Order: sequence, then structure tokens, then C-alpha cells
Amino acid sequence: MLEFEEPIKNLEDKIEELRNIGSDGKVNIVEEINVLQKKCNILIKDIYSNLTPWQVTQIARHPERPYTMDYIKSIFKNFHELHGDRAYADDNAIISGIAQFQDTSVVVIGHQKGRGTNDKIKRNFGMAKPEGFRKALRVMKLAERFNMPIITFIDTPGAYPGIDAEERGQSEAIANNLLEMSDLSVPILSYVIGEGGSGGALAIGVCDHLTMLEYSIYSVISPEGCASILWKSPENANLAAEAMCITADNLQKLKLIDELIVEPLGGAHRNVAQISKDVSLSISKNLDIYFNMDLKTLINNRKNKLSSVGYYQD
Repeated sequence: MLEFEEPIKNLEDKIEELRNIGSDGKVNIVEEINVLQKKCNILIKDIYSNLTPWQVTQIARHPERPYTMDYIKSIFKNFHELHGDRAYADDNAIISGIAQFQDTSVVVIGHQKGRGTNDKIKRNFGMAKPEGFRKALRVMKLAERFNMPIITFIDTPGAYPGIDAEERGQSEAIANNLLEMSDLSVPILSYVIGEGGSGGALAIGVCDHLTMLEYSIYSVISPEGCASILWKSPENANLAAEAMCITADNLQKLKLIDELIVEPLGGAHRNVAQISKDVSLSISKNLDIYFNMDLKTLINNRKNKLSSVGYYQD
């Protein structure tokens, strides 16, 4: 539970306590449980309808939030993971492979943060190195060769900033992905499912249609990083999150994203089945639009979309 969810936790603990009392069948407390459950649902709705950008950031980072592999398992069939960049190594921070979506063969690529200490270390907390981005591009080129749409899931604090990553050309790998993805001859659908952090997100985020989940974020730097620069302290991350307009609703108003998917009551982690269904419906709808689009129009629209980012008028 996050700090602002403490009142919800108190009610849920009472509900669980009542369920344990009534589990032996001697006492019928179904009505009391239903009353408390309704109160809990109202409380969740009230709290989640008045979230600050910093609270949305906390939800986007929730450790139980569904990751790329959760969506792959629930939405796609016959997923076959492809490994390695054919130059240096495999990067476990990025998952890539071929799968079947309904009757269409697609390529799926996404960040994977990992669950549990060992898995988080293995996945480098979702922060990819150059070989991860080069692997992603290799698989995208494969998709282009066999005319398969590309679906990417974005969820990363950012590209890994370590010395070894810089020595192997981190910035070049990201820049090359931006260049190559802008000209790919197959549809690209991108979904920000948690954190969309800086170049690490952009490297698999150049697309024809960009969708964000309601409680996800997308920004050039983390709120803590921004606060450290502007206020010389990460403690002002809440102010930075407010100023940067990093939430899905703000980005939709600024026309930087194309679609916002409303999350289940209390966030995606509370109902993975429902959010998976909603994402699947979105993929289905958008594939129908972009897979049947004229190739020249598809690429021109994508490039125009890229060039319009950052445009403003006084």
C-alpha cells in the first residue's frame, strides 16, 4: 500500500477480519461485509479521482503493477522470445519476440523490470543497455521483413547510465533506433504501461499510435532528477512532477499522446485481467486502422507526428 492509500488499507483489513470471523459459518456477516465493501469502493474512487502527479508517479512504479510479460501472457498466444543483438550480448531488461494476436502474427517488444530481488537484478530494474536497444531494432527489422506489426510496451526509469553502457555506445544505440523506427514499413503501436523514462522509453517508442494507461507517466527526466537540478534536492520531486505535466491526462491535453486507457478502480494492479482486456481491445482497434493504411501515408504520418513534438505557439 502507498502512503495515500492508508485509509483504504484500514477498511480492507476490517473486511478481511470480518471474513475470517464468518469463515466457520456460525455467524452470518455477509451484509456487514457488503456494506464495508461499498464504502471501500467509494473511498478508492474518491482518492483516485483526486490524485496529484506525484501520487500518479508512485502508482506507475507500484511493484505489483503488471509488466510487459504479464500482458504478453494474457493478450498474446504462441510467444517465442528472441535473444541477443548479434553484436555483444543479450539484455534481459528488454523482452522481444514473435507472437500471435488474434489471427495476426506480430512482434512484441517491451521493458521488463523484474519481480523479487534476483529478478530485478537480472532485468537491471528495466534499464536497458545498448545491446537491449540493438536487440529491439534487430527484431523490428525482422518484423519489417515479414510484414508483421510491432507492438511495444514502455516501462522504464530510463536507459542505464553506467560507464559500461556509455563505452558501448548508449546514446548512439538510442539515436539509431529513433532514426530506423521512423522509417519502418510496418505499423508500430506503443503502450506506456508504467514509467516512460527519457531516452530509454523513446528508443522503443517511435510509433504511429502512442497510448498511455491512466496512471502511467511519460517524461524526459524523473521527478527526482528534475528536482535535483532545479531545487538541488530530490525531496521536491512532488513539485517537479506537477511542473513537468508527466501524467497521461496532461499529455493527452497537450496532444503528445493519441489515446488514454482508463484503469480499473484503484489501478491496473488491482485488476490485471480487466486492464489486459482493455489493452487488447485497443490493440485490435488500432491494428485495423494502421495495418490497412497505405504505406506512404503510414510513414509520412509517423514522421509528421515526430516533427510536431515540442511545437508550441505563444
